[in-house]
Amino acid sequence: MSRTLLVLRYEISTAFRRPSFLFAVFGLPVFLGLALVLISRISVAQPIESAGPASAPDARELQREGYVDLSGLITEIHPDVPPGILTAYPDEDSARAALRAGAIKAYYLVPPNYLETGNVIYANPDYRPVSAEGQAWVMRWTLFANLVGNDPERMRAGNAMDVHTTTLAPEAAGPEGNSPALFFVPYTLMMLFTFVLMMSAGLLLSSVSMEKQNRTLETLLLSIDARQLLIGKITALGLLGLLQAVVWFSSAYVLLGFSGSPMELPPGLELPPSFIFWGIVFFVLSYAVYGSLMAGLGALTSNPREASQSIIIVIWPILVAFVISPVLPEEPHSALITGLSLFPLTAPHIMLGRLVIGGVPWWQPWLAAVLMGVTAVFIVRMVIGMFQAQILLTGQSFSVRRYFVNLVGRRNA
Repeated sequence: MSRTLLVLRYEISTAFRRPSFLFAVFGLPVFLGLALVLISRISVAQPIESAGPASAPDARELQREGYVDLSGLITEIHPDVPPGILTAYPDEDSARAALRAGAIKAYYLVPPNYLETGNVIYANPDYRPVSAEGQAWVMRWTLFANLVGNDPERMRAGNAMDVHTTTLAPEAAGPEGNSPALFFVPYTLMMLFTFVLMMSAGLLLSSVSMEKQNRTLETLLLSIDARQLLIGKITALGLLGLLQAVVWFSSAYVLLGFSGSPMELPPGLELPPSFIFWGIVFFVLSYAVYGSLMAGLGALTSNPREASQSIIIVIWPILVAFVISPVLPEEPHSALITGLSLFPLTAPHIMLGRLVIGGVPWWQPWLAAVLMGVTAVFIVRMVIGMFQAQILLTGQSFSVRRYFVNLVGRRNA
């Protein structure tokens, strides 16, 4: 145990002495933060009229929408708003009827307490993760114009409303809906998870392959057991990868809040309270699996370049998960998707996507975690066998067959 801790401490201290690692973990968030502050200062320095009618989008880019004004604020539509783009309705029922008939694409609901809260509800059944700012300009400018009495001398741009998007009907939310967010949100989370996982496992692959190339591994194995060496490396570089992920995601959250664009999921999707817990659990287990497989890859390749070129034989299950991902929002509980969310090599990516969509039985994430834990222990024990002198010292070139032969323990091959 003490030698495992020595390896862990050595790997962490070595990483923190590398300028490239420090810049990747802390430098990039600081750089992006400074850039955001600079952009914000430049924006503040611009004349306030710059966001007014001069910045209005082309009418051909706008869709027809309606509004229901329960506050009595809107008395007329300003001439800067293209004719026919914004239609008034006396109540929400009539606006919904127009929406169902296809006369409008969405509508705004201005509540009676708008002047106190500044909140406006935006009802749109075809919500898109990247909304068009130009479309929001129409209602924003209309509210501002009426707030200042449509006085040309007092008209200026700004943020007239805090929009809260809501779904309109059951068919607009949930797995049966056709909202693009049902695909993009789980897919984006899968990509982020894979990026963090590959970033962490890549550190382990690079460390092992470089130490194999400069013969450091051979020296270490003279004084330390292969199991202690591998477990120490996996733990240390896993912690470093997790640290990098925490710093990056925390910085992104702070920067988005600073820019006035907080992280919000589209309507119909929500992260369950246990999502962070399962995210950490699946990250730890998947890192143990893929990190170990990459460590074995580094032990058999002759240099880091060869190791990086051979990484496909390890990450192919992740590629399968991405190929199947378009089916996930349409059939999140089908036999295929459920099976892949339980299969240890694809479980983290598919299961996290299913948890975002919802409706996953409580026992399935636990079963997936148990199966992954058993697989992780099995793979770590197999990879330990690769860290032997007769394998590290052999002059054979790397091949897929040699990798799997040594992985299953047939050393004489």
